[in-house]
Amino acid sequence: MTKLDILLWIVLPYISLTIFVLGHIYRYNTDQFGWSAKSSQFLEQKRLRFGSTLFHYGIIFVFFGHVGGLLIPKAWFDAIGIGSEMYHFGAIWFGSLAGLLVVVGGFFLFLRRVSVKRVVRNSSPSDYVSLVLLGIVVLVGFTNTAGYNATGGTFDYRVVIGPWIREILTLSPSAAMVNAMAHAPIGFKLHVIFAFVLFAVWPFTRLVHVFSLPLKYLRRRFIPYRNIKGYDRVKLPEKKEMN
Repeated sequence: MTKLDILLWIVLPYISLTIFVLGHIYRYNTDQFGWSAKSSQFLEQKRLRFGSTLFHYGIIFVFFGHVGGLLIPKAWFDAIGIGSEMYHFGAIWFGSLAGLLVVVGGFFLFLRRVSVKRVVRNSSPSDYVSLVLLGIVVLVGFTNTAGYNATGGTFDYRVVIGPWIREILTLSPSAAMVNAMAHAPIGFKLHVIFAFVLFAVWPFTRLVHVFSLPLKYLRRRFIPYRNIKGYDRVKLPEKKEMN
């Protein structure tokens, strides 16, 4: 285990996660008015509607795919009858489809961001930084799923990256898993490294809107609406004259 391995697979994750957590706390306490996606729908709608729909549907499935593949131990899947062959079939085909939605949707959003003049004038440097980093993470991850695994790659991230990330989150990184990460295929290592770089800049970009879920609407009462068609024909009571 070299110093570079320690830097990449122990130091970088903890620095990134620390900035991620503390950065969000700081941003929320100092810039609540800026805690949003800063909607630019009124500037351009057609590309936004198409790209945003594909991207957000795809990223939801990608997120839950990562949760299942990295945070849930392989033994748990085996215990409920989901073997390696069945899991990888779903990961490759469904994962590739979700990744394709993210790639296509992200491409249209990026194209819109750099080609629509009104959007360009209202964009900040952080918008481009987050888009570029997100694009790299998505493209490298999509290549790993649709390329490496689909062409017969034998690397199983569930027995290397999964246990390593669980050790990082439980504050118990081991030399064995750090060494395993050091010998992982380059595509998977790049995906992880750029993901942690993205986490580090996340609190200072519009990506914070991910945590602005409108959960209060789930428990709010419905607002009754009444049809007022023909309201102009309703005879209003005459106003009584004052003596």
